[in-house]
Amino acid sequence: MGDVTRILCEIERGDADSARDLLPLVYGELKRLASQRLIHERPGHTLQPTALVHEAYLRLVGADHEPGWNGRAHFFAAAAEAMRRILIDNARRKQADKHGGGRVRIELDDSLAAVAPPAESDDLLALDGALDKLEREDKTKADLVKLHYFTGLSLEEAADALAISRATAYRYWAYARAWLRHEVRRGES
Repeated sequence: MGDVTRILCEIERGDADSARDLLPLVYGELKRLASQRLIHERPGHTLQPTALVHEAYLRLVGADHEPGWNGRAHFFAAAAEAMRRILIDNARRKQADKHGGGRVRIELDDSLAAVAPPAESDDLLALDGALDKLEREDKTKADLVKLHYFTGLSLEEAADALAISRATAYRYWAYARAWLRHEVRRGES
């Protein structure tokens, strides 16, 4: 059992001091994830990787959060989801500041698998809405998209984290891409 997994188990058992020990072990990886998320944000974006890491970390191990991670991969998937939520909340806030706006078509293809979400707030909100709808219909496929597209895990790593076969992951990815593309286009109409 690795140090991260051991500390996650201690946190889950209620050892609040373990959260302090966790940050130095995961900070570099979280900062890399945050940088990937922010690299394609619009110029002048005010959220920095360090702030994104700290906000996500607080959401993950803060006093009002009940931990329940099944190891390192699950923790980093939860961290990526927390970062995605922070970026979505930020995009919604920006959209509210602009008082609306039109939706823009986005393309989801394999070349986007290891990069951050779309640059424009409207694109990110359109994708988030479609992803929420997919999650209601098929949580495993939505989780695969989150792990592969937003976290930057390979399909093989995402398959391992979700405990599905690699062949299934490739089928689910193809289906989810097409489904999301259709939903985003339908939302543009």
